[in-house]
Amino acid sequence: MKITETDIPGVVIIEPRVFEDARGYFFESYNKKDFDSLVRPVDFVQDNESRSSYGVVRGLHYQKGEHAQSKLVRVLQGCVLDVAVDIRRGSPTFGRHVAVELSGENKRQLFIPRGFAHGFAVLSETAVFQYKCDNFYAPQSEGAIAWDDPALGIDWHVPAGKVLLSEKDSRHPVLSECPAGDLFDYKEDLYR
Repeated sequence: MKITETDIPGVVIIEPRVFEDARGYFFESYNKKDFDSLVRPVDFVQDNESRSSYGVVRGLHYQKGEHAQSKLVRVLQGCVLDVAVDIRRGSPTFGRHVAVELSGENKRQLFIPRGFAHGFAVLSETAVFQYKCDNFYAPQSEGAIAWDDPALGIDWHVPAGKVLLSEKDSRHPVLSECPAGDLFDYKEDLYR
């Protein structure tokens, strides 16, 4: 697997080694030993999958406190713009984001550590999105930031008139208005 660092330390792009021939292709989508040695030791405990149509924006979501989650995300079918936003107070990259195109074709994955908000926009007709989490989902610990927070400057690659949101995702606060207790401390050990 090939690991590419992004502009935000800890957020990495993973490209698997793909074996292709006339029959199709094969690759390891996850290998704990390789992941732990090349990225960081993580104990993933939950896998999730969603299917969405063009223009759907999901996010920017995170889990707070003891329910914080690291995620390893990928697209099985279609194409998305995947986004991770640093929400660690005191971080030199606080409020900055990484945006990476993930698709069934390029087979890239993005690792997002704890302390980041996450979201994606569907760029293809439909997309099947899958991700691993290192902590179980806890609805009482949900947090989110407005997908269109102007201070974040995210270009979702979907015209504003074509964006489809859930009711919940249409009413999140901008980062500067998030309750202080929702955000993470940069020095905090988020990888336990």
